[in-house]
Amino acid sequence: MKLSQSTILLTAALLISGSEAFSPRPYPAAPVAQAQRFTPVRADAIDDGDDFPDIDSPPADDYIVNVGDLEGDEDEDAVGVEDDGQPPAWAVSQQRIKELREQYRRHDKDTGSPEYQVAGVTERIVYLTKHLQTHPKDYSTRRGLVALVNKRRRLLNYLFKEDVNRYKSLVSSLGVRHKAPGNVENRNEKYIRFPKQKAIKKHLVKK
Repeated sequence: MKLSQSTILLTAALLISGSEAFSPRPYPAAPVAQAQRFTPVRADAIDDGDDFPDIDSPPADDYIVNVGDLEGDEDEDAVGVEDDGQPPAWAVSQQRIKELREQYRRHDKDTGSPEYQVAGVTERIVYLTKHLQTHPKDYSTRRGLVALVNKRRRLLNYLFKEDVNRYKSLVSSLGVRHKAPGNVENRNEKYIRFPKQKAIKKHLVKK
């Protein structure tokens, strides 16, 4: 059976229209907004009014502190003073150490005599003791305090062996509690108070 050309064309048109009927219809595309472009402004068109603030100068509420604002340059005597008007404790201690060393030194150029060293160490011990009463968990400072006490004890032991009179005057003036070292006993003096051991039996003595 032969189909005519018109029949074939009609069948093809029906098939195409039927396929389009079942296909989803596309939504219309939304119009795309035109991007805004940067338009440069000429320098002569800028007004000097308040519309354009000055960005070079710092703002009025700037918190930058200049050098000398906190130290108090106007009042030089106030530098290093606590809020209550008194100098700090460490400064008082350093001044006290200097005064004691000048008081107990043996001559103007003395920097190593036992009196000079014990005077400075004693004031240092007093300062660290007060510090530990306020900060009892400062173990590193406690370790340094014990080292200073031991150093002072060795210096006083040496001074006692060299000159007893100088030792007594220094201890009494500084108020240091120190036990003077005694004479070291030899072996016979140390063990004379203990009873002698029993005689070794002859059959145990090695020949």
